[in-house]
Amino acid sequence: MQWVATRHILGNVSVRTKLLLVALVPLLTALPILFSLIFYWGLGYYDRLLTFKVSSDLTVAHEYFIHVRERIGQDVSSLGDSYRFVTTVRDDGNANLQRMLAEKQKSLDLDFLNFLDPQGRVIVSSNGKPAELIAESWPVVYSALQGEKATAIDIYSEEQLRQLSDKAAQQAYIELLNTPNAAATKKTAEKSGMVIHSATPVYDDDGKLLGVLEGGMLLNQNLSFVDTINSLVYAEGSLPEGSAGTATLFIDDVRVATNVRLFGNKRALGTRASQIVRDHVLNDGKTWLDRAFVVHDWYISAYEPISDSFGKRVGMLYVGYLEEPFRKAKETAILLLALLFIAIGIGGAYFSLRVARSIYEPLKGMNRTMTAVELGDMDARTGGVQARDELGNLSRHLDELLDTVQQQNAELKSWGNELDQKVVERTAELQQTNKLLVQAQQQLVLAEKLAAIGEITAGVAHEINNPVAVLQGNLDVLRDTLGAAVQPVQGELQLMDQQIYRINTIVTKLLQFASPGEFAGYVETVNIDEVVADSLVLVRHLLNQSRIVVVHKKEATLSVPINRGELQQVLINLCTNAIHAMKDGGKLTIVTSDWEDEKGARGVLIRVEDTGSGIRQEDIAHIFDAFFTTKRQGGTGLGLSISYTLVARYGGTITVRSEPGQGTEFTVRLLA
Repeated sequence: MQWVATRHILGNVSVRTKLLLVALVPLLTALPILFSLIFYWGLGYYDRLLTFKVSSDLTVAHEYFIHVRERIGQDVSSLGDSYRFVTTVRDDGNANLQRMLAEKQKSLDLDFLNFLDPQGRVIVSSNGKPAELIAESWPVVYSALQGEKATAIDIYSEEQLRQLSDKAAQQAYIELLNTPNAAATKKTAEKSGMVIHSATPVYDDDGKLLGVLEGGMLLNQNLSFVDTINSLVYAEGSLPEGSAGTATLFIDDVRVATNVRLFGNKRALGTRASQIVRDHVLNDGKTWLDRAFVVHDWYISAYEPISDSFGKRVGMLYVGYLEEPFRKAKETAILLLALLFIAIGIGGAYFSLRVARSIYEPLKGMNRTMTAVELGDMDARTGGVQARDELGNLSRHLDELLDTVQQQNAELKSWGNELDQKVVERTAELQQTNKLLVQAQQQLVLAEKLAAIGEITAGVAHEINNPVAVLQGNLDVLRDTLGAAVQPVQGELQLMDQQIYRINTIVTKLLQFASPGEFAGYVETVNIDEVVADSLVLVRHLLNQSRIVVVHKKEATLSVPINRGELQQVLINLCTNAIHAMKDGGKLTIVTSDWEDEKGARGVLIRVEDTGSGIRQEDIAHIFDAFFTTKRQGGTGLGLSISYTLVARYGGTITVRSEPGQGTEFTVRLLA
């Protein structure tokens, strides 16, 4: 109903109003919608792009973190497996072992190296032997005691760090700073340390466990570690001007190693992550990929949890970059896009109004002229329009039309008379064509009858030959058996010979009637496609009965020397077999083409393809055998055998390709 009302309202307004609506409504509705879609999709894609980048940055940082862990594990393992270390443990005293551990600690950039006995007690330490230090409780040490190398992240308490060295405890100590949005806490300082902890078993030459080599690197205030991550992730030029990339390592939610600045060159050690990030990463164990407030500004941030060797989430790895430059770029792009759409809208509206006016004025003039003509003023004219567009042409054509209306009326009357005469002539031609069609149909009926008689005659003739041959053979046996005693019945036997000969003569004539091509030897150069066309005419009555579509593709250019009637007989046999195979209708395709082999011989291929029931694989080897047929009724088994013989007579071949249920294709290969 609403659409009907709208049509009624529009039907009563002027063309000028309609043109203005057509010009302005799409413009003023499409532009805001387009702007909204671009704004929505653009912002969403922009945010996803920033998130994807920080996710990629976190992947790089994670891989480097894993690389450092693996390197430390490899260094400790290599030292524990070295011949020098094993001989020192086995043969030298603890003093030499301690000096060696201190030397390797420095060269491997580790914070401690300990050698433990098979019970997990520390015997020698690179920092001096600790008092009553038992390391067996660490999972990595336990794995090493069981013969497996292991490396993991572990959190050392202040007491455990002091047992390693006072320097380690001092390096781990970080005073907590008040941080906006952080979770409430009573702690005033972070005293525990995050350690990359590695242990490897040490064996003598006989495979006996001598002990365990334990080593580690303290990550608290390890500024080179986070600076290396930052340089890998945020190389120079990877961020726009004004932005800065940062990397941080957390114990719980406390920054223990970071390149985030509080002010100047002072790093934000001791500041804490916001509570929402802490809950998402440490409590829920999920990765944070979003904007987050870091110390005193908003960053596009990525946090992932860090778990220790006990499987507990004990810290976080962070990378991120300042959001402000990207936010300003986004706001600038939105503003420019809005200004661009406004400019396009104003320009488009002005242009649309001008175009609408140029359309309306010629229409107004033509409407005025047609009104005058309807009132009887046959001399009224538009006077033409200067514009060379369709409306200008229409105006000029209207004037020309009014000038020639009377002349065209007279011509129409003359054309009417001529049309009547042509109708009479066409009617006579149609009657003549109908007569020819009736004659053609009669010829087809006659051809069909002759074909049926030919099939019956061939069958009868071939069936008679067998008993006649038996009679002749028995007569010969009878003469040989009777010998001289045959004289009394010699006349009767000769009479029987004459009658058998007469039967043979009749059979020969019947075969000649059924297959006249076998007795014709005249060879001529024929056009293959013409013979195909003639053959299709002869089987058209069968085609019409079976709802079969015929496709004749004429691609052959060569002519072949052959008896035309014999080739036609071959094609009719193939087409008839194809038609019988498509009882429920189908498609008969005949394709002719040229061929040439590597020896220079050439000729024509004729492919006859149907979409019928196909031939069973076990029958394909026998289809060219005489009297072999797959037809339950009406088949003599001679058609393909005779066709094969006729083609072979001229040096050609017939091949077949068929799949049950998918149709059959016969290929006739003739020499040119």
